[in-house]
Amino acid sequence: MLDKEKMSAAELGALWMTFQSKTMIIRVLDYFIEKSVDQEARDLMSDLRDKLQQMVTEIIQMFAEEGAVIPNGFTKEDVHLDAPQLYENGFDIMLCRVLKEISMGSYVLHMTTAYRRDIIQLYRKLTNITQEYYDYFTTYLIENDYLSRPNYTLMPKTVDYIHNKSYMKGTNIFGHKRDINTVEFGILYHTIETNITGMQLMKGFSQCSKDEEVRKYFTIGQELSKEIVRSTEDLLLESNIKPPATPGGTVTNSTEAPFSEKMMIHCAFLLGGFSLGAQGFSESFILRNDVLTKTAVLGKDTYEFLLKGAKLMMSKGWLEEPPKMY
Repeated sequence: MLDKEKMSAAELGALWMTFQSKTMIIRVLDYFIEKSVDQEARDLMSDLRDKLQQMVTEIIQMFAEEGAVIPNGFTKEDVHLDAPQLYENGFDIMLCRVLKEISMGSYVLHMTTAYRRDIIQLYRKLTNITQEYYDYFTTYLIENDYLSRPNYTLMPKTVDYIHNKSYMKGTNIFGHKRDINTVEFGILYHTIETNITGMQLMKGFSQCSKDEEVRKYFTIGQELSKEIVRSTEDLLLESNIKPPATPGGTVTNSTEAPFSEKMMIHCAFLLGGFSLGAQGFSESFILRNDVLTKTAVLGKDTYEFLLKGAKLMMSKGWLEEPPKMY
């Protein structure tokens, strides 16, 4: 039977990555649950935390059965529950929603590397949990006016085909750019929404980091998110599209870190990787060359941000090494 087979190297790597991200998210939830002043939000996060802890326990058992050392990941030492509230006005659920987006993408990737029945079932359960709570978080944010809906447009009445290659150039002989289509709009809107959350996250981290190098890194991340939001909004405005304002939560004046420096920089690294991966996937659906050019430049900046973060984690001794191939 496939579920009796030895764990493959690919499955080991996938579970190791899942362990790292899930233990980090559990620590994030620990802090937000402690500081939440909204009972509904606290209940949602508490229920999610319990379910994720069960999944982490299953992964630990799989490692133990294979005789593999349990990774360090992130522990209670990485969260400071006594630290004052750093974020408010729905930011906790907003970040949890983004983390669930990241989880959905990673589970698709990890599922394709799984062959053992029990590991496939693990990712099916994780996927179901993630989709369920993404729905809960989205509903909560909309009902509490923390999340704006994307713009509306007229419904199409005919089916058309593209025949002119100028559609891809984005301009005609008179220099007029064609309007953004609905597929492109959805991608650009999502970019704005997630980077507003990232910008607020980096602002809070830079405000409370005590390490000069790390604080500077968070400031770079904040400015990068700000530039991505600004550039993307400009693209929409060129098509006379003004996206609705997304609050994104607020940062308090606290200067006490809720998490360890190691965990904060790992969280920034995770969000940057998600941004870069989502951009790479989305580019195949964008048909205006000028939009692709602009997103490619921003993608390069994001990659450099990730590279800088990896080097910084290495220099501090915070980057746990994945299992080796022998």
